[in-house]
Amino acid sequence: MATTPSALAAAPAQAAAAAPRCAPAWRAPAGVLLVGIVACALMPDQLGLMTRIFITALFVLSLDLVVGIAGLATLGHAALFGMGAYAAGIFALQVHPDPLVGLVVGIAAGAGLAVLSGAFLLRFQGFTFLMLTIAISQILLSLAQKARRWTGGDDGLSGFVMGPVLGRFEFDLEGRVAALYALVVLVVLFYVARRIVDSPFGLAVRGIHENRARMAALGTPVFARLWVLYTVAGAMAGAAGALSAQTNAVVGMDSLSFALSAEALVMLILGGAGRLTGALVGATVFTVLHHTAASINPYHWLFVVGALLMLVVLVSPAKAWAWLRRRAGGVR
Repeated sequence: MATTPSALAAAPAQAAAAAPRCAPAWRAPAGVLLVGIVACALMPDQLGLMTRIFITALFVLSLDLVVGIAGLATLGHAALFGMGAYAAGIFALQVHPDPLVGLVVGIAAGAGLAVLSGAFLLRFQGFTFLMLTIAISQILLSLAQKARRWTGGDDGLSGFVMGPVLGRFEFDLEGRVAALYALVVLVVLFYVARRIVDSPFGLAVRGIHENRARMAALGTPVFARLWVLYTVAGAMAGAAGALSAQTNAVVGMDSLSFALSAEALVMLILGGAGRLTGALVGATVFTVLHHTAASINPYHWLFVVGALLMLVVLVSPAKAWAWLRRRAGGVR
């Protein structure tokens, strides 16, 4: 059968209509900004909790780049967070209290540690990589304990007072500036992460996650791609650590602990790995659950978290979201 000119002209239009539509990269960050502002306005007495949620969400978001996008199982991600926290705290105490400059210092510290450790860690895979990430975190924890002159040791790093944001907005006792500051940084870095993941570079990393051998056979520089993404994740984790140090005015040894890495991984599992928004949802659910359950019963709140984890294992977040979308759309 001969193909008519009209059919040839209609083919590109049909192909364009059949192609999947990707939401703009700014849409999800704009939604997070709107939800965050509304939550702060409706709960002015819970601004401290809001700040903690925003910082934790940024930390879990950085973990999602490593685990969900790149497929690298890690239990030492707190090393990057703690590095940013101590760098920002020491900078504020010893050099200058400006929050934005300290934030850049924390980002640079997290990225620097990721560059150095990633050059070694990313040569391994699977269980070996997992154990080595724990080892790096424990080494840093030991160094922080011994360098008491700089880190305060087990007593923590304190005694620094942050200057006003942009030279105008001072950190108030109610926590308004801290909450909005953390929210804006979260939204900006969420947008950056979304652009990276949706780019050809991000698609290549997803391909490495799916089948590393095939991507290498296609000529993709696997190590270089993973190294760059690991560095970006380190920068974001360092930013979260810097925000934690600046808004709390103290840096404790728990910022480098194994427990923090494990909790972040639990939050990512709760929200669903590999979608970025799942990291924000998981961090919010876990932090609110922790705050609520611990206030009701500080000794048995982990029982609630354990039950929720069992539910997530039995019903994955992807299936739960699909079911909710069907219900919302009226599809049976």
